[in-house]
Amino acid sequence: MFPSSSPETGRDPWTDDPPPADGTVPPSGPAVDTDERRGPRRLRRGGSPRRSDDALDGVDEEETEPPVEVRRQLSLLIGGFAALLGLGLVLGAHSASPGHRLPFTAVVLTVQLLFVLTWTMVTRPPALAVVLGVGAVAALVADTVAIRTAEPRLGPLFYVAIGGVLVAVLGQLVRRVDRVRVTDSLRTTTTIVFGVVAFATLLVLSRLPAGTQAIAVCLTASGVALAVARVADAVAAWPRLAPQVPRGAVGVVGGAMVGTLVSALLGSYLVTPFTPTRAAILGLVAAVVAVLADLAVSYAEAGRLMAGELPTVWAARHVQGPLGGFALAAAAAYVMCRLLL
Repeated sequence: MFPSSSPETGRDPWTDDPPPADGTVPPSGPAVDTDERRGPRRLRRGGSPRRSDDALDGVDEEETEPPVEVRRQLSLLIGGFAALLGLGLVLGAHSASPGHRLPFTAVVLTVQLLFVLTWTMVTRPPALAVVLGVGAVAALVADTVAIRTAEPRLGPLFYVAIGGVLVAVLGQLVRRVDRVRVTDSLRTTTTIVFGVVAFATLLVLSRLPAGTQAIAVCLTASGVALAVARVADAVAAWPRLAPQVPRGAVGVVGGAMVGTLVSALLGSYLVTPFTPTRAAILGLVAAVVAVLADLAVSYAEAGRLMAGELPTVWAARHVQGPLGGFALAAAAAYVMCRLLL
C-alpha cells in the first residue's frame, strides 16, 4: 500500500530526491570536489575548498611591504654635515687656551642651541616652549659651570642636568592638556636636557692637561665614522638592518672601523701620554657610540612614521642623528680620558 525503498537503488521515495532523467544514480556520502588534476577533495563547511599552501604563500608575498628606498643624495648631505660639525668642534677646541676659552665656548654654545632646537622640533614633547627654554638655559648654565669651577669635574654638570629635567617636568605639569603626556615624554625631555649638558663636557675636557688632544682624537673618530657610515649607505645600504630603516650594516660597522683607524693614525703624531694604542681605544669608543646613537635616531624616526605621525621640518629630522652622536661622543671622550690618561 505504501511505497518502500527500492532494492536496486536503496532509495527512499518519501525522503530522497527523484533520480535524474538520464537514469544515472548520484553518488551517496559527503559532497566532494572533483578535479581531474588533483583528484576529489572534501569540501569545508560553507562549500569552498581549502586553499593550497602555494596560494597562501603568494598572498603573503603580495602583502609584504617593500623596504624603504635609500635616498643617496640625502645620505651624502648628512655625512657632509657630520664631517663639518666634527671639524668645527675640533678646530674650536684647539683655539682654547687657559685664559682665552671664549671662542670655543661660543662654538659649543652654538651646537647646543642647534641640538635643543632640532630635538625639540622633531620629538615635540608637551609644553614645547618650556622644554626649549629650559634647554637653552641649561646650556648657558652648564657652559658657565664648566669654565668657572675651580676644578674641572663632571659632577656639577650632572646636577645642572638633573635640575633642568625637574624644571622642564614641572613646566609640563602646569597645563592640564600637557599633564597627561608627561609620563610618556619623560624620556624625551631627559634626553634633550642631558644631551645639551653633554656638550659642555668638552669645555671641562679642554681644561685637562691632555684634554684638547683627547677631543681631537675622539671627535675626529666620531666625525669620520658618521660620515663614512652615511656615504656607505648612499653607495650600498646592505645588508638592511630593517625594511623601514634606510641604513645598512656595512655602513655602521665600516664607519666605526674607519674611525678607529683614523684615531690610531692620529695618535701616532701626538705627544705623551698618547700612543697609537690609547688613541685607537679612545677613537673606537667614541666612534661606536656616535654611530649607534645616529642609528637609534633613524630607528626612532621610522617608528614615528609607522605610528602615523606627521613628519616635522625636513632639515631638523636629518641632522638630529649626527647631533645626538656627537653629544654622546663628547661624554664618552671625557670618561675615557679620565680612565686612560
